[in-house]
Amino acid sequence: MRIIILLFLSILSFAVELQKPEVYQGNEKIDSWLMSEKLDGIRGYWDGKELKSRKGKKLYAPKWFIKDFPPFKLDGELWTKRDDFEHIQSIVMDKYPSIKWEEITYNIFEVPETKGDFIERLKKLENWLKEHPNRYIKIVKQKRVKNKKNLDKFLEEILSKKGEGVILKDPKKDYHTGRSSSFLKVKKALDMEGEVIKINISEKTKVLKSLQIKPENGTIFNLGTGFTNKQRKNPPKIGDIVTFKYFGFTKNGKPKFASFLHIRKD
Repeated sequence: MRIIILLFLSILSFAVELQKPEVYQGNEKIDSWLMSEKLDGIRGYWDGKELKSRKGKKLYAPKWFIKDFPPFKLDGELWTKRDDFEHIQSIVMDKYPSIKWEEITYNIFEVPETKGDFIERLKKLENWLKEHPNRYIKIVKQKRVKNKKNLDKFLEEILSKKGEGVILKDPKKDYHTGRSSSFLKVKKALDMEGEVIKINISEKTKVLKSLQIKPENGTIFNLGTGFTNKQRKNPPKIGDIVTFKYFGFTKNGKPKFASFLHIRKD
């Protein structure tokens, strides 16, 4: 019993407390906030010694990739380019790191546990990089929000380039973990994760008809759109965590117009 308890405590200690954005509703006062592109990659938390995923899993980055990282904590996105999630995930989640990590950059949007407002926190990394240049570390570009129209235009520009969305941040706030109304995500369609609990195969075509999904809100539903022909022939497995996009909820709490995006391995 003692061994089990110690193992459980070690798992808990490995978990990473991160900032998590709330969903932008459109009526928030965001003038003079900062906005940046929401990158669709694998979130990476640098604890000063190693990289971890958003759920605390060790990311097996090559030693040459992290050897010149700073001794303080960083939070960012491991990324290549827009509309490239599955390729990024195949590189970053591999326990046997390959030369393909050369394609990855670490795009920083927060410096955890650093004193000062958001700009001061990013300044700490900026100053460090002046003394220790690193081609793999980049600071996510921030823009000042003038007004809602300005935000809408920025969002449309990103979406037109197959980007995912926008992140809004109140630059005056101190560092925090968890969700906060001072940290928002802006997207045309929302997304959510759910566990595959059943696979429905078409009797006629013998390929995937739909997946039965148990999402975060617990309302089970069938997900039948968004799959390629290849994915229908080789669908996700029971127990897999998948991401899907949707447009609000029905009166029964089921996601409207849900469409499959990808399997999550992080």
